[in-house]
Amino acid sequence: MEAKVSGGLQLSNWINPEKIARKPSSSVQFFQKYGERRLFGVPASCNLLTKRGRFRGPVVLKVSCSSEISPASVLESDSYAASFDESKIIKNKSEEIEPYLNGRCIYLVGMMGSGKTTVGKVLSEALGYSFCDCDTLIEEAVGGSTVAEIFKLYGENFFRDNETEVLHKLSLMHRLVVSTGGGAVVRPINWRYMQKGISVWLDVPLEALARRITAVGTNSRPLLHHESGDPYSKTMKRLTTLFEERGEAYGNADVRVSLGDIAAKLGSEDVCNLTPTVIAIEVLLQIENFLKK
Repeated sequence: MEAKVSGGLQLSNWINPEKIARKPSSSVQFFQKYGERRLFGVPASCNLLTKRGRFRGPVVLKVSCSSEISPASVLESDSYAASFDESKIIKNKSEEIEPYLNGRCIYLVGMMGSGKTTVGKVLSEALGYSFCDCDTLIEEAVGGSTVAEIFKLYGENFFRDNETEVLHKLSLMHRLVVSTGGGAVVRPINWRYMQKGISVWLDVPLEALARRITAVGTNSRPLLHHESGDPYSKTMKRLTTLFEERGEAYGNADVRVSLGDIAAKLGSEDVCNLTPTVIAIEVLLQIENFLKK
C-alpha cells in the first residue's frame, strides 16, 4: 500500500474532493490551499492522541494513495489456472456497478492475513477509486513506527484511538477502497463511520490464515506474540481466540465474501489458490446483490 502521512494525524484543514475522484492512482491530500476557489468546504479537524492522552498541536496530514498492485501476493498461486478471462470480467462488472455506488467508499474488514490490502488494490484499480490502508496511515502518523512497535510502546488502546480517528476522516471522503485493521470492527463507533460506505467482510478459513501468516512470519502481528508452541499451532490458537471475540462483529458488514464458497464453486480445494482478481470479482458481485436489495 502506497500511503504516506506527513507529520501526524491532525487534519486542521479542508478537503478538495475533486483531487481524489476518478483516478486509480491519485493523491489524497488533506491540507489548506487558501488561494484555490474551487475548494469544497468539507471541514476535517482532528487530533492525534499522544501517549499521555493529550492532543498534539495542529499538524498537517498528507495522504498519498496508490492503487499499484504488488506483483506478489499471499493469495496468488501458480497452480491455479482461471478458466475465464479475469481481467475482462472484473472490468465489465466494475463498469456495471460503479454508477450505482454513487461514490460511496468500500471498507474491507476481516481477520489479519485475509488479503484486504491485496484485494483492495485490485478493486480500486477496477473501479477507478483510490486505495488507502488504515494501518499504514497510523504508522506514518506516529512517526513511521510499525504497528507492532506502536502496540509495544503505547499499547493497543492508543492504536485503536488513532484507528478510529483515521476512519472518521476517511468517512468524510468518497471514491476510496479502504483496508481496515483486523480489530477495527470491535468498536461500534467505527461501524458508524463505515456505514457511510459499503462494508465487505473477507471471510477466510482460519486454517488458511494460519498457514499464510506462518509462511510470512508473525513479527508484524503484535497480537500473535504471546502464544507458546510451534509457529503454526500458536498462530492457529491465537486466531481462533481472536475470531471468537470478533466473529459476531464481522457479521455486521453489509456484504460477506466467503473464500471457501468461491473455492468450492471453482472446484479448488485450497482458498490460497484463488487469485486476488477472482476474489475481487466476487466482492463486486456481492456488492451488486447488496445494492439491488
